[in-house]
Amino acid sequence: MGFRNGINERQRRLGEELRRVRDAAGLSAAEVGAALGVKGPNVSHIEAGRIGLTLERLETWLNLCEVTDPEFRACLTSMSESSGKGWWTSFKHDVIPRALDLAEAESGATGLDSYETLLIPGLLQTKAYSDVIHGYNDRKVEFRHQRQKVLTGENAPVLRAVIHEAALHMMYGGPGVMRDQLNHLVEMSRLPNVTIQILPFDCPTYAWNDTPFMLIRSPHHRLHTVLLEQPHGGTFVGEPELVARYDQRFDRLRGMALSPLCVSTPAPSTTYRDSLGLIQHIRYKVQGR
Repeated sequence: MGFRNGINERQRRLGEELRRVRDAAGLSAAEVGAALGVKGPNVSHIEAGRIGLTLERLETWLNLCEVTDPEFRACLTSMSESSGKGWWTSFKHDVIPRALDLAEAESGATGLDSYETLLIPGLLQTKAYSDVIHGYNDRKVEFRHQRQKVLTGENAPVLRAVIHEAALHMMYGGPGVMRDQLNHLVEMSRLPNVTIQILPFDCPTYAWNDTPFMLIRSPHHRLHTVLLEQPHGGTFVGEPELVARYDQRFDRLRGMALSPLCVSTPAPSTTYRDSLGLIQHIRYKVQGR
């Protein structure tokens, strides 16, 4: 059992889940270690993601802890056996580890719920907009646009995005860049797996909406993860209670936001407000600059 040079989010989360099932079974690290044929401290290292498990030992762990859900077991097995390699591997010297972890998580996600306050979500950005956000760093911009391919690939996840109106008024790159970015949002809304809603300035209800986050939905609900965007950097959160709280928070934000962008359905009346109408209004103002 050699120690890893670095621990990625998948490895850390697997260890965290193994600790949860051990705690739920009321077993000590020493008891699990005895069943695996390793010393107690090694169990702590496994739960911290510092060392891995053979498939045989993983099966022993799950059996001992009476984990019977076949889908949950299959997901844990997949996490354990994954090499972690993908298209993102070639960018390991260009972006921070959290970005690599995000790309890996998105590649296996069934759904992505994104809330943004001052930026267009990365998966919906144009190249020109990304250029400005990343200081014209070609590799970072390329990485971001490689991420976007997840929305049009095989088994593409469902993306539900709620964007605060403030993000639409930020003139990053100038009026021309923002006009094209607003047009791009409309075009992306045509994808069958993409839903975009705008939370308007005049929303009368407060719903704790000052921190951007993304809820990454796994094939099994016990493995959903939240990525919190904070001033010191992004943080992955997997505690079930916190994930459930952000799930509820996103549902509330969706309920407060205008109805989704839909270019194929006309507004029922001239006074009806929806996300498309607000974007068109802002785009008209931008064109006049």
